[in-house]
Amino acid sequence: MRIANLAGRAVLLTGDGAVDIHKASGGALSSDPQALFEGWQDAWPVLAALTGEASAYEDSDLRAPVPRPGQIFAIGVNYRDHAQESGIDIASLTFPMTFTKFASCLTGPFATVTLPEGWVDWEVELVVVIGKGGHHVAARDAWEHVAGYTIGQDLSERLGQWSGPAPQQFSLGKSHPGFGPTGPAVVTLDELPDPADLAIGCAVGSETMQDGRTGGMIFDVPELIAHLSSVAVLQPGDLIFTGTPAGIGATRSPSRFLADGDELVSTIEGLGTQRVTFRTA
Repeated sequence: MRIANLAGRAVLLTGDGAVDIHKASGGALSSDPQALFEGWQDAWPVLAALTGEASAYEDSDLRAPVPRPGQIFAIGVNYRDHAQESGIDIASLTFPMTFTKFASCLTGPFATVTLPEGWVDWEVELVVVIGKGGHHVAARDAWEHVAGYTIGQDLSERLGQWSGPAPQQFSLGKSHPGFGPTGPAVVTLDELPDPADLAIGCAVGSETMQDGRTGGMIFDVPELIAHLSSVAVLQPGDLIFTGTPAGIGATRSPSRFLADGDELVSTIEGLGTQRVTFRTA
């Protein structure tokens, strides 16, 4: 299933268009995308059997598929090649480097984002959507807690992020308005060739910036869920931004950051594509 937020309503995306979930379920399921994921354990069997008439839609009407998550976890330096380009010893990473993005930064997959002052960088990420909450979830049971995946960009204003003294301001530097593009849809794992190893990348215009595979994670999805839930109680509808592969702007020589008029195109195998345009105020 491919579950999306079309102008504020929960829909299934098919090859023929969008099926309105509330209408197709005869009112059994909410039209609110967030409520759908918060009630995922009851919703998914109904969704799996859902049929309905599909209607044409515009990509520009797609919004963040999980618009109001209770918690957003974000993981830093979680790909081997990104650790290498950042000069970090992988052996020193014994627990996922964790911060948060504030929910007010979320936007849709075809948004226009206003650039704040500073150095704005890209980080394409696989985003896990939690469908079943829990505390102390074992890695062997973690897949049962996943509703699906979507594409995310952990946009980062580096001057603010790195401002000191330590600890640095990761969460604030990554939470300007529009700094969390997600979508175009939440895709259930049965749609994917291998949920543990998907091609992932992004480009600025026609220039490829990141080109990797999610199999290059240091802590894979089950390990992330186990580690995070060993401290926090996971809730249905939470998001986990799982880290980014090599190729960010800050580690290039010379450094490169997003500018007025740039289009950032992000893709993950089986999940689709998002296109975000940047403008100055």
